[in-house]
Amino acid sequence: MIQRKEFDKDLEELRSLLQQMSEHVTNALEGAVSALQHLDTTRAQEIVKADLRLNAMEDRIMEIGSKLIITQQPVAKDLRRIIVAFKISSDLERMGDLAIDVAKVTMRIQGQQLIKPLVDIPRMAEIVNVMIKESIVAYLDENTDLAYKMAQDDDQVDHLYSAMITELYTFLTEKPDALNQVMLLTLVGRYIERIADHATNIGESVVYLVTGKRPDLNQ
Repeated sequence: MIQRKEFDKDLEELRSLLQQMSEHVTNALEGAVSALQHLDTTRAQEIVKADLRLNAMEDRIMEIGSKLIITQQPVAKDLRRIIVAFKISSDLERMGDLAIDVAKVTMRIQGQQLIKPLVDIPRMAEIVNVMIKESIVAYLDENTDLAYKMAQDDDQVDHLYSAMITELYTFLTEKPDALNQVMLLTLVGRYIERIADHATNIGESVVYLVTGKRPDLNQ
């Protein structure tokens, strides 16, 4: 009984850490896109520096989960809970890296003006941040319906990304001297689109946690 209480306590810490990681990522992405919109390099630099905290949380999750596997030898769903925590923390850490990549684009555009007001990028980021929040709620509540919703939201992000690419290349035919910034903004769209893929991965992990089978929601 004591061992089970300790096991449940450690599992709860894993859940709490994953929730904290998701909040860190949503704040980083929101801040990075805002920094880009306003070409605020100071804020962009702060986002880059804050990444160490996210890495520390991922390390703590690995430490707790490894200890549980070694000392408790969990099976069935208890083992899946730990495996899923590892996978989700990895996805969140990668999302954080991609948010930093967005912030770094602001630093590379420093001293310039944006070639056009940003429309699709903030909209993509808005949808993606909802995906991150809902994917973690799906994990905490073991809600497979919400997990499957990630695929629909990911499609929205893909469509926006495609529209953004088309618009930027059309813009480039009129103003070929804007090539460098067009390429950088294209990268930002790609970074955000990849974050959406990682949120979809979390949805897959939730379905695996509940059912023991992993679907491919990115198809």
